[in-house]
Amino acid sequence: MTETQFTPRVFSGIQPSGGLTLGNYLGAMKRFVDMQGADFETIYCMVDLHAITTWQDPAALSHNTRELCAGFIAAGIDPEQSILFNQSQVPEHAQLGWIFNCVARMGWMQRMTQWKDKAGKNQQNASLGLFAYPSLMAADILIYHATHVPVGEDQKQHLELTRDIAIKFNNDFGVDFFPVTEPVIEGAATRVMSLRDGSKKMSKSDPSDMSRINLTDDADAIAKKIRKAKTDPDALPSDVDGLEDRPEARNLVNIYAALNDQSVEQVLAEVGGKQFGDFKPMLADLAVAKLAPISTEMSRLMADQAEIDRILARGAERAREIAAPILQKTYEIVGMVGSGTR
Repeated sequence: MTETQFTPRVFSGIQPSGGLTLGNYLGAMKRFVDMQGADFETIYCMVDLHAITTWQDPAALSHNTRELCAGFIAAGIDPEQSILFNQSQVPEHAQLGWIFNCVARMGWMQRMTQWKDKAGKNQQNASLGLFAYPSLMAADILIYHATHVPVGEDQKQHLELTRDIAIKFNNDFGVDFFPVTEPVIEGAATRVMSLRDGSKKMSKSDPSDMSRINLTDDADAIAKKIRKAKTDPDALPSDVDGLEDRPEARNLVNIYAALNDQSVEQVLAEVGGKQFGDFKPMLADLAVAKLAPISTEMSRLMADQAEIDRILARGAERAREIAAPILQKTYEIVGMVGSGTR
């Protein structure tokens, strides 16, 4: 069997669950923008089917989907250069998801850390969708034969499952049809931590708004939150080893490095020996310069929601042009007579 040559293609998505933060920007959106260009076809998605694995207020889900689209575009995603759409408008995701439900094994799903964390001791009352979430995520990726997926550390296990599903499908049916997708985990701040506690991930669910920078924050709010971010009394070190056991210092240096497209080593070479009283204003100025224009552009885009809907509809059309033939071929491989996209 000859090895298939797959088109270099990137897929990734974010749940439209509201409250975009600096963590979403540095951990995902900025990296999505960086991957736009000649090397890959880029496909980016608002994964609203994933969002409803836990109950969502319908009006909030609609708003959050449009706001996430505005965030993607404001961050630099070009809907002409990349395909940008919401998941539920491309039914092939759910259709391939069912096929993969029949390929994946219960034991694989039960090992998923996110399932254990989200369902906890209340597994019998968790939705079936929450349990099967990683199988649909595999379908999201493989319905486009995506070869690369930029992911955070917390999603790495799900991508490993995607690879397992692709390998098992190919082995079960004696084909080389689905690519074994490669994770792309890189950057200084793939995991952005709370401004109030450097040991916890920055989260929209934290009760303190001072723990995070929201992409809707204006320049004054961004600067204030950085000025008030928790630190320690020591000067910044000149090498990375000096950040060990200093979670707040490490977080702020990581954020600076990611916003300024530098390595942590480069930043420390410049700021080593400075006190936080000197470093925080530098970080605040950088964050305002990079993030305030995103907030302003998101507000402008959200004022014309019909245009956002038009962008999403066109993106879904373009996505289906890729997805529909792959689903049809999948059905043929499985042996579904007369099947096709509906």
